[in-house]
Amino acid sequence: STQRDLIAGEVSKDISRRKIIPAHIVHAHDEGVLHYHDMDYAMQSIHNCMLINLEDMLQNGTVINNKLVESPKSFSTACTIVTQIIAQIASGQYGGNTITIRHIAPFLRVSYNKYFNKYKEKYSEEMAHELAEDRMLEELKSGIQTIRYQLSTLHTSNGQSPFSTIYLEIEEGHEYEREMALICEEMINQRLEGMKNHKGQQIGEEFPKLVYLLDEHNCLEGGKYDYITKLAAKCNTKRLVPDYQSAKIMRRNYEGSTFPPMGCRSHLSPWKDENGNHKWYGRFNQGVISLNLVQVALTANKDMDKFWEILDERLELCKEALMVRHNLLLGTTSDVSPIHWQHGGIARLKKGEKIDSLLKDGYSTLSLGYVGVYEMTQAMLGVSHTTKEGEEFALKVMHHLNNTCQKWKKETGLGFGLYGTPGESLTSRFCRIDKQKFGEIKNVTDRMYYTNSYHVHVTEEIDAFSKLQFESQFHDISLGGCISYVEVPDMSKNLTAVEQIINYIYHNIQYAEINTKPDVCFKCGYEGEILLDNDLEWYCPNCGNREKEEMQVMRRTCGYIGSNMWGKGRTQEIGQRVLHL
Repeated sequence: STQRDLIAGEVSKDISRRKIIPAHIVHAHDEGVLHYHDMDYAMQSIHNCMLINLEDMLQNGTVINNKLVESPKSFSTACTIVTQIIAQIASGQYGGNTITIRHIAPFLRVSYNKYFNKYKEKYSEEMAHELAEDRMLEELKSGIQTIRYQLSTLHTSNGQSPFSTIYLEIEEGHEYEREMALICEEMINQRLEGMKNHKGQQIGEEFPKLVYLLDEHNCLEGGKYDYITKLAAKCNTKRLVPDYQSAKIMRRNYEGSTFPPMGCRSHLSPWKDENGNHKWYGRFNQGVISLNLVQVALTANKDMDKFWEILDERLELCKEALMVRHNLLLGTTSDVSPIHWQHGGIARLKKGEKIDSLLKDGYSTLSLGYVGVYEMTQAMLGVSHTTKEGEEFALKVMHHLNNTCQKWKKETGLGFGLYGTPGESLTSRFCRIDKQKFGEIKNVTDRMYYTNSYHVHVTEEIDAFSKLQFESQFHDISLGGCISYVEVPDMSKNLTAVEQIINYIYHNIQYAEINTKPDVCFKCGYEGEILLDNDLEWYCPNCGNREKEEMQVMRRTCGYIGSNMWGKGRTQEIGQRVLHL
């Protein structure tokens, strides 16, 4: 199915380029002016990423393969249904999807009540409670195991695992607070345990991505759920997850609300229903167009007036490309993907009903992405954007991009947002094109990649706390999508330092990750960092093993965890990353 999808993708891309996307936008894409993401899906009426409205689907039932799936009567059944929903959702879109444990927590109570009612017929209430509690915890473990193994082993229609994210949140005072905490703890515990490959060797998992919400009760300042955060810190050192989101910063940036990213980093803008209540789940992103900021700077050739003129011209081109994406979705009927549009994933439209109302008034988002803030600043000023002069310029550009998105929003009523692009191969493509056009320029085109979005360059010496503090100001502007990370060595024997970073994230930045290097050599059993040679080939520093099948190299790339396989540009970037601690 993977090979078939790749072949179909090339054919679809060719048709899209020749018949669907305007020629001047295709030309701009080819010239590296912008990037029309997921061009191979342009001829199909499907969208990018989303937050699944799991609450509606589980509480009110859904339909899968024309079979009615009623509200589950136990936690284990709920977990099985969740994995089926995710698989079906992922097969009908091309971006990531996210669920929250908040929506499955009620079914843990359902299982407890079922067992309690059964046992109280034979035993005292106290004994019935103890027995029901034991059975519930057993079911919790098996249910979470079901989710993990299903999402790690099943394939979607395009032959890959679903790009799925699970939001680990605990709300104090919530009816199902305890259940949320239990699920959260079990999810992290099991991830820490890991899995085995086909040879029985211990490995880490790439999916699902876990995002852990930090709040007053679990930010390591004496809160009641600090013990779960300490477990998360331990998991970070071995499995790279979870990522951390600050409820404190989220509430400041999103009208008092907390909600997860759609997949990797894409964030929704606030939207209220007819009752004035914020709605997050059942919303989605229509698509992304990314702007090559470095090429704007190189074309301007250090002329600041020319830079702003070219930037505005290219922003208009990006807007036009985004409107192409929007217009291609207009007129789509709910029949294109019933689980999304008819059975609760996003909405419950009638058969044949158009999805147009969900594309307008900011209900869904259109993302303006950007690449290379660091290289742009170097090209214009000859300094990094971490210098005073460079920072002022970079922030001025970011504010201009965001203000432009807000202007488009007012003009059209559509949900434009600024998005820090996670360009895995794109950063190499842009750099390769610009190197051919402008030659090799120090600190700009002299590598095989550009820097993702606003990030500090991977080779720049900076401590973890300063990096997070610096990048946090870009988060506050790039609210349609942002994430930061710090690179750390083996921290398994220094959990206190990991906990300090986690606490710092809570107080200072919206969304961040801690990157360790939990690699394994299966030939000699070495656990630690697998190294890169000058030819960008991986090898075990202990036994010299170079067989990719006999090692697991896990690195976070573009917000997701990848293992062993990256393009040359991304591999070079990974190899050049300096430690921040």
